Amino acid sequence: MAKAALKVGDKAPDFTLLDARGKEVSLKDFQGRSVVIYFYPKANTPGCTVEACEFRDLRPKFIKQDVMVLGVSADPPKMLAGFIARQKLNFTLLSDPDHKMIEAYGAWRMKKFMGRSFMGIVRSSYVIAPDGKIAAVWDNVKAKGHAKEVLAAAAW
Repeated sequence: MAKAALKVGDKAPDFTLLDARGKEVSLKDFQGRSVVIYFYPKANTPGCTVEACEFRDLRPKFIKQDVMVLGVSADPPKMLAGFIARQKLNFTLLSDPDHKMIEAYGAWRMKKFMGRSFMGIVRSSYVIAPDGKIAAVWDNVKAKGHAKEVLAAAAW
């Protein structure tokens, strides 16, 4: 597992991004609550759809634990809205087209695919505790089954 830019105990970087409806969402909006932030490469792609649908299906359990789920990609809000509608997603997706927040969390890195190297989003997740500090980190994860791992770790 590659080393993530942030580690357990670090203060989570604040952000303000647009959601699928074009509304601003900030980390401080969730002050005093636990938050899962998961980074995914691109809406409507196979792995990202699997991961999003698993978070969708587990959302009632996250809510029962008072944990908010936020998905983040570089996709524009309109694409996120389509992804939400198509997959009946029941949690917030955020758009970071300039990668500032994605970079702050260490998820924008060099990737390799089919012999080609390029900068992109590395699938990774963070649990942020109610005190605003990183409580758990997953770096370079597999989409399938990841939401269940996060749910188990988010249980305080």
